[in-house]
Amino acid sequence: MKIYQQHLRLSERRRGFHLITREVTEAVPAIGKIKTGLCQVFIQHTSASLTINENADPTVRKDFEMYFSKTVPENDPAYLHDDEGPDDMPAHLKAAMLGNSVLMPISNGRLALGTWQGIYLCEHRNYGGPRNVVVTVWGEGFSEND
Repeated sequence: MKIYQQHLRLSERRRGFHLITREVTEAVPAIGKIKTGLCQVFIQHTSASLTINENADPTVRKDFEMYFSKTVPENDPAYLHDDEGPDDMPAHLKAAMLGNSVLMPISNGRLALGTWQGIYLCEHRNYGGPRNVVVTVWGEGFSEND
């Protein structure tokens, strides 16, 4: 079994849901060396998250943002943690709801995502800054030399 790991710094993005599948696969060419395996993408932040969902229609990403903004509103007077502004605690809650990692199979050197699936960076802060992710790939290669 082979194990590869790559740290990736994603550029700052506005608040919302952003496809990062291509950035992940381009940053980790070792995916192409794995015949059968797994790929985990982990975000090293508590106010942004990752998920896998629809990658074709951009209105899905807008609807995600609308839903989470309504479900976890800003400026709730019950929040105690607001040191970094009104989006601070809501960002942590949204990240906890969606999670800090995604795991997907690798088949024949490619992520085995469905036709309409992509990896999202879910940016929950108005000014979250660049985000760091760790991509770990492991599995069996195509031959003993891979």
